[in-house]
Amino acid sequence: MLSLLGRRWSLCLLLVAGVVQANPVLEYRVEGLESPLRSNVEAWLGPAPETVPARANFMVSVRDRTERSLQALGYYRADIDLSLDRQQDPWQLLINVEPGEPVRIEQLQIQISGAAVEDEAFARLLADKPLREGDVLHHGHYDDFKSSLLSLGQRRGYFDAELLQHRVSVEPVGATAKVELHYASGPRYRIGEITVDDAVLSRDMLATLQPFEAGDPYELGRLQTLQAQLQRTGYFSGITVRPQLEQRADGKVPLLLELHAAKRHSFDVGIGYSTDTEERLSLTWRTPRINRHGHSQETRLEYSAINPSGRVAYNIPLTHPLDDVLQFSARLEQNEFGDMDSLQRELMVRRERRSGNWIRSYHVRVLDEQWDAGPIRDDERYLLPGLSLSHKWREGPLVNPLRGFSQFYSLEGTSGSLGSDIDMLRVYGHWVYVTPLGEGHRLVARTEAGAAFIGEGQRDALAPSLSFFAGGSQSLRGFSYQSIGNRTTLELDDGERRDFVLGGDRLLAGSLEYQYRFLPNWRAAVFADAGDAFDEGEFEAHYAAGLGLHYLTPVGAIKFELARSLSEDQPGWEVHINIGAEF
Repeated sequence: MLSLLGRRWSLCLLLVAGVVQANPVLEYRVEGLESPLRSNVEAWLGPAPETVPARANFMVSVRDRTERSLQALGYYRADIDLSLDRQQDPWQLLINVEPGEPVRIEQLQIQISGAAVEDEAFARLLADKPLREGDVLHHGHYDDFKSSLLSLGQRRGYFDAELLQHRVSVEPVGATAKVELHYASGPRYRIGEITVDDAVLSRDMLATLQPFEAGDPYELGRLQTLQAQLQRTGYFSGITVRPQLEQRADGKVPLLLELHAAKRHSFDVGIGYSTDTEERLSLTWRTPRINRHGHSQETRLEYSAINPSGRVAYNIPLTHPLDDVLQFSARLEQNEFGDMDSLQRELMVRRERRSGNWIRSYHVRVLDEQWDAGPIRDDERYLLPGLSLSHKWREGPLVNPLRGFSQFYSLEGTSGSLGSDIDMLRVYGHWVYVTPLGEGHRLVARTEAGAAFIGEGQRDALAPSLSFFAGGSQSLRGFSYQSIGNRTTLELDDGERRDFVLGGDRLLAGSLEYQYRFLPNWRAAVFADAGDAFDEGEFEAHYAAGLGLHYLTPVGAIKFELARSLSEDQPGWEVHINIGAEF
């Protein structure tokens, strides 16, 4: 028992001793200097010592370290006075420094020889050098510039480069310095043969992705661009582009491209909710690379009470695996448009091409749609050639941009001569503009407009998915999902007459929203929405206002919004919950 008690007391004493030793046994203060000189001295000296041996070592080296910290910034004639008070606990050390006059660069001799003399990148580096005659000598700037020369040479293919001379000569008495640098670049190497496993990636596809050709001057940035392009395809889990420096010869350096295939199949399960489509479950199956030519497929199943759907897409790269893709797809979808229940079956061939931030596509789709609303039941088939054009520009985070502009345009048409049940030309546009109004303040404006031009007497043959509706969290808030459209009174089978929302052949809607970010992840909003989905010549303005609270996440804002119509008699409040980015 006594032995156990003794061990406990020993442990307590050790813990107490540890706590005591954690306290500094010396505190120091630097006076006589302004920042950055004082900050550099403190950085060189480090934290105050916490043990007696460390204090002894600190006192032995304090003057030397203070001198070297000042010399690093060009002060070689400093007067350093140390005053130590041992009577206090902890000891108090005052380091009083008179820095004196700094050493200035009297002569600056920087020479570049070899092929880099003609290289504009080196010319820019020299023009922006942090060293000038007459400047205070700063050894950090000298070391950084020397490293920049060597680093730039490696990035641009000067693999035989060396510093023939690199010296700083200081005359403390005269407070002058001479800086000498001679960078001999040697030849600039060119890109040689690329070695890659042809069974993993075809040479033709590699040629479309690589931003260089064999024989081009070596530049690391081009290799990084190739790596990024390959990463964007989704074909590979690991990518390494390595110059084979030990095999360089005849002014060329070969490249080794190592590719590790991504998982052949991936599955994603998603759960979501919005007041428009209620609960939603999704399952996505992707095969990112079916063969070495880059074919891929994506199958997506979604279930919600309002809008269940399934879609299969098969993608074939054409001239570029990222910027030019041919897609074959099939879609089956149910949806509620106003008071109509719709079932859509679709087959589509689509070509999508990217150029910078612009995306343009051309397609032909066959749409078979059945719908019913009360006594109305119809089934129409359409052959729809069309095109679309979109562009997005943003600054700041991807899902929460500081400013930006998104625009989307689509055009589709069909006629009886193509085997459709209607003559139609349908156009649609959607715009979103985001701009800051000072720190934490933002304005978001949205507009959409559309029109379906239909042959005379064919209005009833316009399917719900080709008509226009408004209302909901992505349209006019304050109104329920797709509840705004042309209204028609129909007689039911039991003789009752009732109004049905059947959509319109025109759409015009807009929104203006002010947002204030009051915490890093929280934002408040106030907004006004207005517009209508209507048949030609029957526009009737619907407008509403509301408040919102947004929680910002990495995948977009979770938006809780409360809105009320200002155009209806005795309107109720509509709650909207949605998640997503502005565009």
